[in-house]
Amino acid sequence: MSSLSRSLCVGFLLVTSGGTLCLAQSRAIPGAAASPVFKSRTDLVALDVSIEHQAGRGVPVLTADDFQVLEDNVPQKLTVFSAEGRLPMAVTLLIDQSQSMDGERLDRAKAAAAALLHTLGPDDLVEILAFNDDTIRLYPLGSDHSAAEQATSGLSPGGATALYDAVLVGLRDLQHALRGRTDCQKAIVILSDGEDTASLVTDDQVLDLAKKSEINIYTISLRPARAQDRARAAFSQAEYLFNALTRETGGRAYFPSSLSELDAVYDRIAEELRTLYSVGYISSNLRRDGKWRRIVVRVPEREGVQIRHKLGYYAPPG
Repeated sequence: MSSLSRSLCVGFLLVTSGGTLCLAQSRAIPGAAASPVFKSRTDLVALDVSIEHQAGRGVPVLTADDFQVLEDNVPQKLTVFSAEGRLPMAVTLLIDQSQSMDGERLDRAKAAAAALLHTLGPDDLVEILAFNDDTIRLYPLGSDHSAAEQATSGLSPGGATALYDAVLVGLRDLQHALRGRTDCQKAIVILSDGEDTASLVTDDQVLDLAKKSEINIYTISLRPARAQDRARAAFSQAEYLFNALTRETGGRAYFPSSLSELDAVYDRIAEELRTLYSVGYISSNLRRDGKWRRIVVRVPEREGVQIRHKLGYYAPPG
């Protein structure tokens, strides 16, 4: 296992926030070793779209003609479409192993992570990251799911919680490992008790980087065991971040009320990842102004469906 220094995490944030990111694909500039910068490679805007029926009924498999995509209220023509379940997944499991996760919480986290790993197909990739004061790579991105499950035995509680730093490392790892690839769906699944106590970066910085990524983020936050005033305030801050991260990237935030619900939550996440639609388009807006562009996806002929996807992207600079 390898420990990823917090200073490296902050260095990445400073360079990336001030550098340029492509809209749908990114690759590191040659020679940028410790502080990568990203540059535009294509103007393809890629989206992973989740479709669910609000009444709990199943939604029949859709075609490209069922979708309507708007960018800043301007309809866009789809150039890429993949029906649900046809692309392999690349998933990073980010697991809190700080002292506050000691005991049954961490035991349940290991079991739930193992259950999710069992749902992956042979072409799916997975990475296991653990975090407390630092972020530790227990298993690098790969397809040996048995080795990944065995790596979770290395989870050991202790230390403070640098949650924001760990999310940055997770985003960086997937961006670097899969740069330039559009043949897989990328996701980060975060499990934490939600209280950040040691990060060197802010929640706003984390949110800004997540919005620039092409990665769906799913969060699972365990509520404090005792509803003390301080704990409630900390949870409210974590709840805001988790809801914001998932809303902007097209994922979902879960707040289970008991540890026994963890397995079911991981099952729901795994099922959603298997049923995402991958769509893409070349923006009709050719201006390279670096501005935020809002995306709306509709399925006009299907009433009562809930649609989730990333809410927008930053255009490339001129």
